Amino acid sequence: MAVPLIQRGGTRLAVMALGGVSLIGGLGAALALVGIPIADGASRLASVHGPLMVIGFVTTLIALERAVSLRKPWAFAAPACTGLGGILLLTPVPVAAALAVQCVGLAVLVAVYSRLWDRAPSVPVGVQWLGAVLGLGAGLLWLGGVGTPAVLPWIAGYLVLTIAGERLELSHVSSPPPSAERWLLGLAALLALAAPLSLVVPSGGSELVAVGLLGVAAWLFRFDVAKTLVRGTGLPRFAAANMLAAAVWLAVAGLIWLVTGPLNGAITYDAVVHSITLGYAMSMIFGHAPIIFPAVLRRPLPYHPVFWVPSVLLHLSLVVRVSSELRAWGVAWQAAGVLGVLAIVVFALTVISRVLIAGREAQARNEERRARIAARAAREETGVQDRAEVPEHAAAPDPDPSHEEQNNHEGSRA
Repeated sequence: MAVPLIQRGGTRLAVMALGGVSLIGGLGAALALVGIPIADGASRLASVHGPLMVIGFVTTLIALERAVSLRKPWAFAAPACTGLGGILLLTPVPVAAALAVQCVGLAVLVAVYSRLWDRAPSVPVGVQWLGAVLGLGAGLLWLGGVGTPAVLPWIAGYLVLTIAGERLELSHVSSPPPSAERWLLGLAALLALAAPLSLVVPSGGSELVAVGLLGVAAWLFRFDVAKTLVRGTGLPRFAAANMLAAAVWLAVAGLIWLVTGPLNGAITYDAVVHSITLGYAMSMIFGHAPIIFPAVLRRPLPYHPVFWVPSVLLHLSLVVRVSSELRAWGVAWQAAGVLGVLAIVVFALTVISRVLIAGREAQARNEERRARIAARAAREETGVQDRAEVPEHAAAPDPDPSHEEQNNHEGSRA
């Protein structure tokens, strides 16, 4: 029976590749923003760094995982459009057209969460739906020409609520208390109100966003299963360590934002932005990758200690980046930006190499299994041929012992 197109690993891999192209462009833009010379067109590339990374890359991964969960063909339009829009941002196509395509994908993602809610209403899905609405708002603001500093509260709410909602969804295996859902739902409502308020009252809205970030960080420390799993070994420990590190960076972003207020033109803008996008979102991606990627792509991604290398590089780059920005160490800040790009590249290469190695190992096991089956079939066929070669006139043993006794008696009389 033919496998539906949306269930084929190759199709999902192609959709994820769209996000991969956005990631490459976003990393190039990151280098341009820290003053590293790259190819011509760096000014346009730097101007779309945010949409490339947040929508073109991160949202494509999120939307693909949600589309796989919903199992509806139309749901795959979400990651396809966000990824395609990211690619268009790298071409001469007008930026507004590319952003419009990404907004279509974000709108479909909101519809996906709505359908998931209809299927099984729950607090985690509701929180993620709120996050997707904020993501769509961020896309529309970018499309309308609003600068990234003013859009940041929407971006922060989108990333924070989407990931926190998923963490709550995953933590149900450990039966969190009802208060965990109530607290997160309240924090989600706070961020959903603070983001639009920041456009009207920048100071008050920014402070509320910062309080919301600090609240979600505290919620993760209090209720997330990572604090238990980090005492384990292997993949559980690696994933949990990245989750806890993400919570730390979210708290750092919230604290800096609360102290400095609106970030438009503030010296701490870069520290807050990258504490959220790299420290929180990218760290979560690092930790979830060995768990989520195999389910989405239908390809094994076994854990290996080498995954710690890009993770350590990422957090080291952030420590240097935030510290150097606060102390105005220009060269160190630039080096930290390059190190952050390197960490993501190393992570991507690690994932690709582990997938390829696992695929070759699986192929070798399959070939060995087929060889054993063929050898067993050959032995069974040889046995059948040996039995068939026994002469037909060969005397078979008489199963009746009375016949043997009769023959012995006749022999003694003779």
